Amino acid sequence: MSNRHFHLSRTDACLTLQLHDPFSAAVTSTAMAGDIESLCSQIDSDPEVRVVILVFDGYPTSDTSGNDVGDPVAGASIVDAVARISKPVICTLGNGATGPGLELALACDIRISTTDGRFSLPQIRKGLIPYAGGTQRLPRLIGPAKALEMLLTGVSIDAEEACRIGLVHQVVPAADLAATASALALGMAAAAPLSMKLVKEAIYSGMDMTLDQGLRMELDLYLLLFSTEDRTEGISAFRDKRAPKFIGS
Repeated sequence: MSNRHFHLSRTDACLTLQLHDPFSAAVTSTAMAGDIESLCSQIDSDPEVRVVILVFDGYPTSDTSGNDVGDPVAGASIVDAVARISKPVICTLGNGATGPGLELALACDIRISTTDGRFSLPQIRKGLIPYAGGTQRLPRLIGPAKALEMLLTGVSIDAEEACRIGLVHQVVPAADLAATASALALGMAAAAPLSMKLVKEAIYSGMDMTLDQGLRMELDLYLLLFSTEDRTEGISAFRDKRAPKFIGS
């Protein structure tokens, strides 16, 4: 399935979503954002999809500073649509990510970069600030001190440094990028879908709670899984010494 904004392909329970120039000034629009929001909603409600691999050019095609982009409200809507996917989202970054491209990557759960990737949020050099979550998601991910350094200077860091500070999870040669993401996605897809969904809920919701509140939420989510078929299947598979076959209910 594809149109001028995206292309979809599927391998087993893993869906690859490739976005075409999501932040190009000539492309980004309310209509495009609506298409991608609808697509992400469909992906989230599709029981056959367990893991998503997001592929996109991390650099805005018109201006790598992240200044000359299309409608910023539409751009923010695209990022939010990806962030709302309750299933694990793996982002592959073949060229690193700059400006709103990095903000889209931050909305994903796992980021894999090539060895030559570079990363920055340089909007401050054009008298701007990030508009799609950069000031909010980056400090939650790498800590406020390092985030302030990147945001106030607009400096670019290489893939090795990005991995060291936790901005990306893996750094691989360009030739191995797709295979690495696919292998990771297929391995994750074998896990219980509801458990993966609740892990994301626990982590992201817990960031806005006190420790005590987060711990209570975690226990509630754990107990919620006791009533699922997948929990029964997990116990049976362990007892029978076989791989579990989770169905997502």
